[in-house]
Formats: sequence, structure tokens, C-alpha cells
Amino acid sequence: MKVSTQPGSQQATQDLTEVLNQIWRLDTNRLKPGTDYIISLQGSAGFVPQGSNYARDLARAPLFKYVNEDKLRSIETYLHFVNLLDNYESSTGVSERVTSEELQENRLFINSMMETDVMKHAHKYLVRKRQSPSDPEQFKKQLYDIWFRLYHRDKSGGEDSCGFEHVFVGETKFGQEIMGLHNWVQFYLLEKHGHVDYKGYKARDRKNTPDEDDHVLNLQFSWKGLVKPLGSCFLGVSPEFEVALFTIIFLMSNEKKTSVVVKVDEYVLELVVYRHGRSIGTSFPKLLSSNHKDL
Repeated sequence: MKVSTQPGSQQATQDLTEVLNQIWRLDTNRLKPGTDYIISLQGSAGFVPQGSNYARDLARAPLFKYVNEDKLRSIETYLHFVNLLDNYESSTGVSERVTSEELQENRLFINSMMETDVMKHAHKYLVRKRQSPSDPEQFKKQLYDIWFRLYHRDKSGGEDSCGFEHVFVGETKFGQEIMGLHNWVQFYLLEKHGHVDYKGYKARDRKNTPDEDDHVLNLQFSWKGLVKPLGSCFLGVSPEFEVALFTIIFLMSNEKKTSVVVKVDEYVLELVVYRHGRSIGTSFPKLLSSNHKDL
């Protein structure tokens, strides 16, 4: 683990574990598995070599059997989050054109997150750690730069990407590779419209076979004729939880790549963040193990 205070120190890891569990407990907008949404894990996906776009489908049915969309629409952060999902051009190398309406949608999403206990707590923690300004308006600007500021991902084109697009929406690189797409709401919406095809879950071994109540999943899928051999996402968590969690990890380290292993609730996770200047390049969770305390 590399954290700016004392890289690799036990104290830094403990500190991070504590704050991430606090925001987990504060995430009252998290949806309940089996009630608010139901998933169908099906088979364990096979090995797909990098660059190959053929994957045996070990999941005939979609991943999501049911999602309570009325509940999603009734929660402000989800509502604004969903509005942002169609604002991006998925191919890197193609410049993004941001309309004033889209800028407004970005701001509404950030404002709605700032109303939640999750983001308020994350902000308080980052102020204490001297990583963020205490003024909420300045903090919103910092969030904007981390997640929404456009940058060049493909050197040949214009400003074609931002942290939010990569992590939450997904991108394709030269029409040959899926990048990002680590968000369950986006996955559900793409799957509902027949755009993504879930191929099965990925587990390190039989001992770590996922459970349909889990809030984190490693998976394989195809999108736009391309296969993502190993993807990962949180399930059911709110957008503000993911933004807060990855913002904390991003700001607590100056490294190009930060990887931390923490236990959040019952899940042992590797949380990975790549930096792109002052913005997030990518961020995702990897489920290492779960103790399935719900069984």
C-alpha cells in the first residue's frame, strides 16, 4: 500500500480501513440484495487470453434478474447519476463535446452527493488529513477536477476522457479493448437494453465462490463485440459511496498506481486507483475474499 503519510505503514492502513467502514455504514442509499435487486450468478467464467474476443458463455441469463427502478429514481444521487451516463462518447481518441446542460448535470450530481452523510464524512476526513479544502464549494471544485475534468487518454486525439467516464460509463480503446465500466447501475442498464452480455463470475478458487447477497463481484462480460476477461464492480452500493471511497484513496497517495488491501464490512478487497495528473485515470475494487456472514 502506498499512502502519502507513511507509505505502507500499518497505521495508514488501519486509518483507511476505519474511514472506509464508516462510510460503508453511512451508506443508507445502498440497495438491499434479494429485495431491491436480484442477481443470478450462474456459471464460473473461463480463461480468456488478453486480446481475444471470444468467451464461452457460462451464464445464459442476464446477471440482473430484477432491479427496483422506482426506488433508484426516488433517490436523488442515483437520479442525477443515471442522467450522466449518456453524456459520453465511448471511443477513446474521439473528443468529448460538453454542452452547458451536461455541465449542469455534473454539478447537480456533485451537489446531490454533498447532501449525503457518506460524502460529508469523507469530506471531514479529508479536511482532517489536509488533503481537501474545508469550504464545501472548494471541495466540490476538487471533486469536479478529480472526476470530470477532461484529459487526453489517447495521445492522437483531443480531450477524450475523464475519470467518471472511464470508471462508471466505460470506454473502448481503438475498438479492440474494453476499458473501465466498473459500475453496477450502468451494467444493469446496458444489460437491460441488450448491449452487454454477462458471461459468468470469476473466483480465485472454490473457497471464494461468490454469493448472490455479495456487494462486490468479479465478472466476465462482452460489450460492443469485445470481451472483458476480468471486470469487477460493487453491487447495490450508492454512487456517492464509490465516489467517496475512491476519492479518499486518490487523495491519500501521490503514486501513479495505488493499491490497498482493506476489509470493508465482510469483504477483503484490493482497491486500485490509477492517477492521471490531478484526475483519476481508473479505479476499481477486486474481491479477494468474503466471509459470507449472512449465510
